[in-house]
Amino acid sequence: MRFKDKVAVVTGAGQGIGEAYAKGLAAEGAALVVAELNAEQGQRVAGEIEAAGGRALFVETDVSNEESTVAMGKAAVEAFGGVDYLVNNAAIYAGMEMYSMLDMPMDYWDRFMRVNVNGALLATRAVYESMTERGGGAIVNQSSTAAWMAAGYYGIAKLALHGITHSLAAEMGWRNIRVNAIAPGPVDTAATRGVVPEGIIDDIVNGLHLKRVGQPTDMVGTCLFLLSDDASWVTAQILAVDGGQIIRA
Repeated sequence: MRFKDKVAVVTGAGQGIGEAYAKGLAAEGAALVVAELNAEQGQRVAGEIEAAGGRALFVETDVSNEESTVAMGKAAVEAFGGVDYLVNNAAIYAGMEMYSMLDMPMDYWDRFMRVNVNGALLATRAVYESMTERGGGAIVNQSSTAAWMAAGYYGIAKLALHGITHSLAAEMGWRNIRVNAIAPGPVDTAATRGVVPEGIIDDIVNGLHLKRVGQPTDMVGTCLFLLSDDASWVTAQILAVDGGQIIRA
């Protein structure tokens, strides 16, 4: 119960890793704001948290839209009194259109970056004042090992998220707000199964030191650690949780 009497916002919490983060936080006592664009999925996750004895609020949220993220932050304060933690998980991944850098339509590039890059900044701006008023807090941004792998526009967006993580950590340290990121390797989610062919996943797993595909639950312990007081002197870090996919000196 590391998060008893605390409030957490998880964006993109309607499925996959975001859902696992939300339920993991709720299991340790946090009240959850399920900030999700898909109303059906968001309501399902919030309902399941409440059915398990937790507290949860679904807020329909488009992280690429400043008005929507501001409304999400206000809803969190009205429902639970404030915000202590934020997990910036929302991204275009499920159903992602596949292009090379040379043939990608620029309107899709713009939409992709508004969600996958701008979204983390807008959600942070919507809650940081509440975090400050409550004495500080912690933020975890969802990156990917793709950031280090020349993985086209998806990798570029995740690499930009590293820069946002570092800059926000520098700007908000005096507020006692820590900012870190998790970079998952290949994780078995419906989104991954829809985007990456099974044969390619098998090839990736064969190159890992720990030869199995990751599960959403593999990410949860790291996320909860980075949000908790156990990581009270950890900020501006990008932590790969990837079975040994990426080795950096």
